[in-house]
Formats: sequence, C-alpha cells, structure tokens
Amino acid sequence: MAKKQVEKEITVEDKLRTLYLLQSKLSEVDKIKILRGELPLEVSDLDDEIAGLNTRIGKYESDLKEFETAISQQKQKIQESNLKIEKYKEQLDNVRNNREYDHLSKEIEFETLEIELSEKRIKEFTQNVKNLKEQIEKSQEFLKERSADLTQKKDELDEIIAETKQQEEQLRDEIKTIEGEVEPRLLIAFRRIRKSARNGLAIVSIERGACGGCFNKIPPQKQMDIKLGKKIIVCEYCGRIMIDPELMMAAE
Repeated sequence: MAKKQVEKEITVEDKLRTLYLLQSKLSEVDKIKILRGELPLEVSDLDDEIAGLNTRIGKYESDLKEFETAISQQKQKIQESNLKIEKYKEQLDNVRNNREYDHLSKEIEFETLEIELSEKRIKEFTQNVKNLKEQIEKSQEFLKERSADLTQKKDELDEIIAETKQQEEQLRDEIKTIEGEVEPRLLIAFRRIRKSARNGLAIVSIERGACGGCFNKIPPQKQMDIKLGKKIIVCEYCGRIMIDPELMMAAE
C-alpha cells in the first residue's frame, strides 16, 4: 500500500523534470564525445589499415621466397643439364654408328634448350624478385608512417580520455541513478526519441510558440496543456517530448 502511495505522488511534472535532468547529464557526456572528435574512429581505421599492410607485406615475403626457391631450382636444372651435355659429348667420341651419334646429338640439343629455358625463367623470376623487394620496401616505409600516425592519435586520445575519465564516470553514475527513477516504458520511449534526434535532444521546451527541436509552430491549446504539465505531450512533427520553459528552468 505504501509503495502504491509513493507511485501516485510522482506527478507528470516530476517525470518531466527527471527526464530533463537525465538529458542534461547525457548531453554533457555527448560534449565529452565531441571533444574526442573523430579520434576513436581514426584510431580504429589506422588499426585496420596497419593490419592490412602487415598482411600484404607477409604475402609479398611469401611470394619472394617462392621465386627465390624457383630460381635455385632452375639453377640446379642448368647444372644437371650441363653435366648431361658433358657426358653425352664424351660418349660421342665412342659412338659405333650414326644412329647412336644422332641420338646423342638430339640429347645434347634437348639439354641445351632446357638450359636456355631455365635461363629465361631465371631472368623472369629475378625481375619478379626485384619488383617484390621494391613493393616490400615501399609497404614497410608506409607501414612505418602509419604506425607513427597511430601512435600519435592514440596518445592524443589517451590524453583526452585521461582528462575526462573521472568526469565521464561520475556522469554515467548519475545517469544510472536518474534512469532508475524513470518508469521503464517512459525511459524506452525517451531513448528511442533521443536516438533518432539529430542533436540527441529528446525533451525540448517551447520557444516563441514553436517546438525547440524542429521549430514548428505549436497550437495555443497544446501550449496551454504543456504549461499545465498534467500529461506528457510530444511534438506532432518531430516526436520530441515537450516541456514548459519555466519547468525546464526549475529543473536546471
């Protein structure tokens, strides 16, 4: 019974004052976020960019090893072909007929072509190695620059966070306490309106007969209802909760 009595004593004006106070604290947190500006996003983007650069450099280095291995294999082939040619030439001195001579000559010709092909491949692979080394050097230089940028941005962000941490923590504690005083359905509606509002203001006062959020004119009768504070009224144009200027100043 005592609980129900307490609930009845919470008037619409009390609810509006509480919501306005909640919004004031949230707006102060918004100002802290504005102070940080785009730094958190910039830090996140730089982190992603650096991760991408490291992946790219890793791929270049993997390709470089493959080409270097391929060059070694081609050099080994040339060495083997040269040994075969020497052997075939020695055998030419001891051929017994034209058939053996032709066969050995063809083998020598084949191994000679294999050497030429391997030399051509070595030339191509060597150029690829050169290009990859240049790409790795450029990427590492760029990575060094972006890493320096990241360090600078993180230092700036950490400095701002350090300066505002205590203030923000206190504000968030106050916000949590105030939210506990707002009925759940009204709090959900308040959050939804605040999320969709461009400036984050879910509750606004009347300014010169117009909504303080969207500046559309408010009919005189509705202005009177807002002033009386007997029920929660929202702007029919922008959906923001309306509060009488005097009540707003009292809340402040």
